[in-house]
Amino acid sequence: MSNFKLVLGSKSPRRQALIQELGFPVEIRIKEVEEIYPDDLPAKEVPEFLAKLKAAPLQGSLSDDEILVTSDTIVLLDGEVVGKPVDADGAKLMLSRLSGNAHTVISGVCLTSNKKQHGFSSHTKVFFDTLTSEEINHYVDTFQPMDKAGSYGIQEWIGYIGVSKIEGCYYNVMGLPLHDLYRALKTEFS
Repeated sequence: MSNFKLVLGSKSPRRQALIQELGFPVEIRIKEVEEIYPDDLPAKEVPEFLAKLKAAPLQGSLSDDEILVTSDTIVLLDGEVVGKPVDADGAKLMLSRLSGNAHTVISGVCLTSNKKQHGFSSHTKVFFDTLTSEEINHYVDTFQPMDKAGSYGIQEWIGYIGVSKIEGCYYNVMGLPLHDLYRALKTEFS
């Protein structure tokens, strides 16, 4: 599997750090895309749809030995997509909704080469303990989670004190399901 180079189409510092851990040569290429999806698209299909959307403007830049990796992550609570907050009040409201509940984190991944494209989704169920308003306020004021789906990073303080358990891939909750990504690279592009 050392005969290719990965190209990550993401400005997310978490995804950039995670993909480096796979040990492949990685280059970052970014082209902004308006992240819109059809209103009638089932929520569970949104991340993979957006991952493929993010791949489209970069596909023409690939050389024969490169595989483009694009991804998108959503939080699904009671069947509703919970996106990124627009401000601190929105983040606090989102965390209040997640408090004491379970939700599903879905990451869609698209792998694109000059010869093929392969997409998949990974699902992780996350269980939050009940959070106090003081805990929520401290987290939002200290960590400012405006760039995170669901207003939290599991690898940050709120994850340490609030997440009681998960079912599925931890790295998926961070935004890139490394186990599934590695397996897809191995089976689809070897």
